[in-house]
Amino acid sequence: MQKKDNNIIATVSVAHLVQDTYSAFLAPILPLLIDKLGMSLVMSAFLDIARKIPSLLNPFFGLLAERSDARYFVILSPAFTAVVMSLLGVANSYAMLLILLFIAGITSTLFHIPSPGMIKASSGDKLGRGMSYFMVGGELARTLGPLIITGGVSLWGLEGTWRLMPFGIIASLILYYKLRNFNFTQTKFTKKREKGDALREVKRFLPLFGVMSGFMFFQSAMKMAVTLYLAIYLTQEGFSLWVASSALAVLQFFGVIGTFASGTISDKIGRQKTLVIMSSGAALTMSAFLFSTTPYTMFPLLALLGIFMFANGPIMLSVIHELDTKMPTFINSVYMSINFSISSIVVLAMGVFGDAIGLKTTYIIAAVLAYIAIGFASVLDATIQKGKMNV
Repeated sequence: MQKKDNNIIATVSVAHLVQDTYSAFLAPILPLLIDKLGMSLVMSAFLDIARKIPSLLNPFFGLLAERSDARYFVILSPAFTAVVMSLLGVANSYAMLLILLFIAGITSTLFHIPSPGMIKASSGDKLGRGMSYFMVGGELARTLGPLIITGGVSLWGLEGTWRLMPFGIIASLILYYKLRNFNFTQTKFTKKREKGDALREVKRFLPLFGVMSGFMFFQSAMKMAVTLYLAIYLTQEGFSLWVASSALAVLQFFGVIGTFASGTISDKIGRQKTLVIMSSGAALTMSAFLFSTTPYTMFPLLALLGIFMFANGPIMLSVIHELDTKMPTFINSVYMSINFSISSIVVLAMGVFGDAIGLKTTYIIAAVLAYIAIGFASVLDATIQKGKMNV
């Protein structure tokens, strides 16, 4: 049994908080970047895609982590992410924004590959609890990020946000002190080589992947609307950047609650039932949000939306990791690739529609599409059973 090390768990979890806080800088200042550089919503969509592209290189970075001292990925990533994300306001061209966000995507990927392994090696027989602390760090970062970057803009202006980078650099120095003697050999990816017919496994679970793809597609429109484009939408509706950033922080904070609650609930009442309840709640809350006209009604609705909408991610991952397959890592990589592809397509489509018909109408369309996702959630169990019968 591995020895539990709460100090390492706390250190890596706080590192996750710092890393993802900087990663959350983009959405709150998008309205200002659009005004500064004259970007369309389609152009802003490609900024998010540029940040996600490095995730396609996960297998390569995983091999790199196996063959190098991967603790330095965790140590250095917050500093590099802090530098490039703090320079977004300084960027004087669209191309520079794309480059900065692509680099941030690489550093984020490098951090997130070995860090769960460090948590696993330090959690002993309390792996679930260790991972919970780690996840709290990442989820809280999406709450703090919008508030910190908006505060920086208020103090120094958009082009003065470079002053925020020292915090990430200091975090990396502290991480070096804390992790310099950490033995990473325990966290190497030493799983046995998976054996199986990859194409056969994909065919087995093709109906499940189809249902999951449909669910993600129709709910992603809503998710992108209220994450990447929320600050733009609210400022267009006449709210200040502070209100818009606070609204995003509220959404993300209550998303933490939904993320943790959904796993326990789905253990007790089933994955499909929980997914139907959560997706139904998200669709209804999104519809109500469209009619909110003041922060007093908007913030409570965004809190509920955060709980319902972010609850679906852990459920989907649980379904994937419970499948009876000889190639779990491969199946998980297929799911992650589908997730990335759909989110990229949807964020681009949202930008196109936002430019063509306005974000208000686009938000209404996203709310309608969210109801269709409920239908896909209701047939989840049937497609899982079909995969079992096709062994």
